[in-house]
Amino acid sequence: MLRPAPLPVVLLLTPVLLLTACGPAQDGESGGTQSAGAGYPRTIDNCGHEVTVDAAPERVVSLNQGTTEILLSLGLEDRLVGTATWTDPIMEGLEEANEGIPRLADNNPSFEVVLDAEPDFVTASFVSTLGTGGVATREQFGELGVPTYVSPSDCAAGKDNESGGDGSRSEPLSLDVVHGEIRDLAQVFGVEERGEELVARLQQRVDTATEDLDVSDVSLMYWFANSESPYLAGCCGAPGAITSAVGAENAFDDTHDEWPQINWETVADRDPDVIVLGDLTRESQTAETADAKIEFLETNPATRILTAVKEERYILLSGQAMNPSIRTVEGIEQVAAGLRDLGLTR
Repeated sequence: MLRPAPLPVVLLLTPVLLLTACGPAQDGESGGTQSAGAGYPRTIDNCGHEVTVDAAPERVVSLNQGTTEILLSLGLEDRLVGTATWTDPIMEGLEEANEGIPRLADNNPSFEVVLDAEPDFVTASFVSTLGTGGVATREQFGELGVPTYVSPSDCAAGKDNESGGDGSRSEPLSLDVVHGEIRDLAQVFGVEERGEELVARLQQRVDTATEDLDVSDVSLMYWFANSESPYLAGCCGAPGAITSAVGAENAFDDTHDEWPQINWETVADRDPDVIVLGDLTRESQTAETADAKIEFLETNPATRILTAVKEERYILLSGQAMNPSIRTVEGIEQVAAGLRDLGLTR
């Protein structure tokens, strides 16, 4: 959700599950269908679990906006019977595909609501969504014969979800992990060619956005939400991948926490050159929208003295662009364009 605001995360301790689903698979070459036995069963390793499907799923519930947008980008809207947990409007270009897909909840739906949709496959962007305190555990879905998939970006790249808050990372996240999620889901649904085409398009967008960009002496600070005790980006999550791609510096690259809460006095000491603002549409924290953040920054005594505030150096991103998802590429494009517009390139 970015989780949509940082929430406590509990590492799943469920045993390895061998799960099955049913239904005809969609052919990645022709857009038609294939028999359940053609290329199936298929098994993928996912966050310490083996996930097996006997055929391409036909009734999918995606519990987070990030996985929903990947499925839609793969042309699988006819397989989605429910989505949940949104921080932003649908990604540009997917509006029509998203029409008519039931929104089960703006945040986590109940286990019962998900089961009412009769899913044969459930996806999530965060370990916490399919963990204790979330919608339900992977084991609970497994007992009902429903395979589950969690975005590897929340369990790979040295991610520790037991360290509190949104967890921490010992290694920087790379877009290769996002590409891996795309390929996993494309394999599950038998649309591998679409997956490779999507990965290639995303990489081309990054290359185009960052070509001849030199901002190595510019420091960025990413503010997701909350004005009293702000959630700011640490070194190694999606904002870190954005910062690395554009070649800038993260003002808080010395913390490995995903979204640490840092006081404004510390922010003033770091005095970042540019502030990247999450422009959210939900209402679960203070200062959700970019407008609310800017109003706070320009009126609060501790923040109105910041160089970025005095110079009005703001770049706006969706919450999903600050997540490890295909929207992270959108974040790279928008930060690169914003730095050019602010005249900070060499």
